[in-house]
Amino acid sequence: MENYDIVVLGSGPGGYVSAIRASQLGFKTAIIEKESLGGICLNWGCIPTKALLKSAEVFDYLNNINDYGITVENYNQNFNKIIDRSRNVANKMSKGVHFLMKKNKIKVYEGFGKIKEDKILEVTNDKESFDISANNIIIATGARSRDIESLKKDGEKILGYRDAMTLNKQPNSMIIVGSGAIGIEFAYFYNSLGTDVTVVEFQDRIAPNEDHEISKELEKILKKKNINILTSSKVVSSEISNDKVKVEIECKDNNLELVSDVVLSAVGIKSNIEDIGLEQIGVKVESDKILINEFYKTNIDGIFAIGDIVSGQSLAHVASAEGITCVEFIKGLNPHPIDYNNIPGCTYSKPEIASVGFTEKKAIENGYEIKVGKFPFSASGKAQASGHTDGFVKVIFDSKYGEWLGCHMIGSNVTEMISEAVVGKKLETTGHEILKSVHPHPTMSEAVMEAVADAYNEVIHL
Repeated sequence: MENYDIVVLGSGPGGYVSAIRASQLGFKTAIIEKESLGGICLNWGCIPTKALLKSAEVFDYLNNINDYGITVENYNQNFNKIIDRSRNVANKMSKGVHFLMKKNKIKVYEGFGKIKEDKILEVTNDKESFDISANNIIIATGARSRDIESLKKDGEKILGYRDAMTLNKQPNSMIIVGSGAIGIEFAYFYNSLGTDVTVVEFQDRIAPNEDHEISKELEKILKKKNINILTSSKVVSSEISNDKVKVEIECKDNNLELVSDVVLSAVGIKSNIEDIGLEQIGVKVESDKILINEFYKTNIDGIFAIGDIVSGQSLAHVASAEGITCVEFIKGLNPHPIDYNNIPGCTYSKPEIASVGFTEKKAIENGYEIKVGKFPFSASGKAQASGHTDGFVKVIFDSKYGEWLGCHMIGSNVTEMISEAVVGKKLETTGHEILKSVHPHPTMSEAVMEAVADAYNEVIHL
């Protein structure tokens, strides 16, 4: 039986990154994957969705091309080619992970992995079943689209995110249940291509994890795009009939019955922790999450867990960071625990959303006296020149010590801008350092400096 220093179960952005870092640190490493290298992120999540959204953005530009002094005739979108392009991008990325595994001398086992006693793993595929052993096991099995009783997915009319990425025909109408990043991104994509979209959100505002002003701005912009939005609403039943889906929705003031070609369930995720041996070896699980310490060690020696299956933000970059921290801990490098209040979150709709740290409400709830600054992109020369004036940058500082508590952005390309705030917070930067750091003009990013200036009553361009 082959023995390894580290075996990683799952090859998503947590798993394959863990394996590469382990190999870099001299560990004999293997990875087990039951489907495709790269996991959900590369094959069905982060990467192929961004390809879809780019196609939607290009089509958006064409629909508004006259605003830029250009005339284009006889253009249209081809839904199937858009889907094909997305799948091709995903396939290239998965092949890239194959290359990285080979380059780093990581053994890849294709099959379903199950943990047994004494850190033995059983690998089962279509051809065979065999055991390997490890000194350390990192569980990185990720998550899948969650089911709710009132909206049972069938993959054709009631969809999860994977189904919504590979439809062979564009629907005329779509109901999207849930307005987190997945729901909002698909709402933008399908609406841009001409599908009639309704978003149903249980909370009292869309994008409920974002700062309240971001949610308000997003709703205003999406409604301008003719996306129907129902907040404080929940699906109580759904029925497939005559090639349509009938959905009964309980709203704040009344009940509605909506009929749509398809319904997308984007109500959250469920951890992939069934049937991998956790119960047999005694790994503790609570509320669908594996319990771990700050370095991802479970209650069983030599067994670790990272990514969507543990508490914390369910984001690809979080899983990667956790994997690196975990492996460096196993090596004895004494890494710093991850600061989960300095994790950027991004939504890649149009406009984009990017945020890090406390919202205004959370900062106040945590006892801070705060300074808040905002700068609208309508006052940005670069935004005016590029035709992207929707949105703003909002910053939150502690009044007493000047600590940068939070940064929230909505607008064009803001997912590329948020790292300034992430690095600034990591370095314990105050507003004065940002103000005195000369930002290039004209750029969208100088809106960060301007928002900080607004917080300190030094803003020039408002």
